[in-house]
Amino acid sequence: MTTAPVCNLPKAIESSQTARILIVEDEPLIRSTLAEFLEQEGHAVEVAPDGETALHLAEQHHFDVVLCDLQLPGMDGVGVLERLLRISPDTIVVLVTAYGTVESAVEAFKRGAHDYLMKPLLLDEVAAKIRHLLAYRRLHLENQWLRRELHQQFDFRSIVGSSVAMRQVFELVRKVAGSRTTVLLIGESGTGKELIARAIHHNSPERDERFIAVNCAAIPEDLLENQLFGHRKGAYTGADRDVEGVFQHVGRGTLFLDEIAEMKPGTQAKLLRAIEQKEILPVGASAPVQVQARIIAATNKDLAREVAEGRFREDLYYRLNVVSIHLPPLRERREDIPELVEFLLARHVRNQGKKIRGVDHAAMQILLSAPWRGNVRELDNALQRAVILSDGPLITPADLPPDLAPDPDVCLTDDLRTAVSHFEKRHIERVLRTSPDKKEAARRLGLALSSLYRKIEELGIR
Repeated sequence: MTTAPVCNLPKAIESSQTARILIVEDEPLIRSTLAEFLEQEGHAVEVAPDGETALHLAEQHHFDVVLCDLQLPGMDGVGVLERLLRISPDTIVVLVTAYGTVESAVEAFKRGAHDYLMKPLLLDEVAAKIRHLLAYRRLHLENQWLRRELHQQFDFRSIVGSSVAMRQVFELVRKVAGSRTTVLLIGESGTGKELIARAIHHNSPERDERFIAVNCAAIPEDLLENQLFGHRKGAYTGADRDVEGVFQHVGRGTLFLDEIAEMKPGTQAKLLRAIEQKEILPVGASAPVQVQARIIAATNKDLAREVAEGRFREDLYYRLNVVSIHLPPLRERREDIPELVEFLLARHVRNQGKKIRGVDHAAMQILLSAPWRGNVRELDNALQRAVILSDGPLITPADLPPDLAPDPDVCLTDDLRTAVSHFEKRHIERVLRTSPDKKEAARRLGLALSSLYRKIEELGIR
């Protein structure tokens, strides 16, 4: 399971240091001097002697910046400003005035002006003002674009995988994203648990709040407690100031606790209090601190078994497991492999600058039948290696990792009868391993006991 990476900035944003500028000025000398100067600065410039001409030009072309005199024949600068912003809301409008009162500046800003300049104009000041406003506009466009890209990247509809199993995951993500309930993600390493956690966050009402991921297995217990809950000055040697933990830092955002089963009992107790009471006690603090974080936890272990064997608190387990989402391993959704291969291959080809069109039939058969114990992460690594080693237009078996042996449980024959027999055999063998009693196995399989014995004989099951 994966999503598209955030791409490079669009050229329209990258090239925003120069601009298309409209000068609206009734004095010919000022108009021509400004136009000549700004063209020398690299801008594309148009001029208008009055408001009506300016608005006609604005309807024909998009302008990044408009320098508009406040005192114009006919329609004044404020009138031009209001009508211009209705035509082009994202245009930067700077009013120019020789009558620079506080009242006129305030009124201009109320009507949507971005800034104003005083006459007599100093050309260097005009250039600096435009550079500043273009930088502001670039930052604004970047923020808009990155927010849109981020939302698209973690929109669960854009996550690669169209199998029934993944559609069920997407449906659960859709349902829980709008709430602030605690979610437990269960799945093997490499199945995309953090990706789904981010998808839940970025499809929630708090998408503009922080998302912080903490790997509980990668941090020693004392440091984990400090990172989660923070500490007060003097709490221990070297604690020379108050430091807030991620529970406070994330605000109303999402705190993703990966490998939650590795958390030690003492930290589990503090986490339980944070979830139940919405408060934490920083190390060395005498009074609790209120927190609002939404918790999404993840594990590749069987938490119910961890509880039964005394390694995980039962009360915390039930608090975390309000809604659980099981992420299927790749071997259980092999129908997604061609789609994943196409997407991942395109990304590595682009990064390596190669001209590889795809994967040949023999290599695809290997990719479809491999056990993928490392799931999508392993598939991604295999394709990256293949792209680096390949010298041809197609990935071949020789480009794939040599230890990528097919899974014996997978049958890729095109003959339907053979494929059905292979599936029946493997399925019955799996049920018999978990239910050695033939009567119970027949009940689970939905077969009469005599039919089960016949199948065992026909399929050569031992």
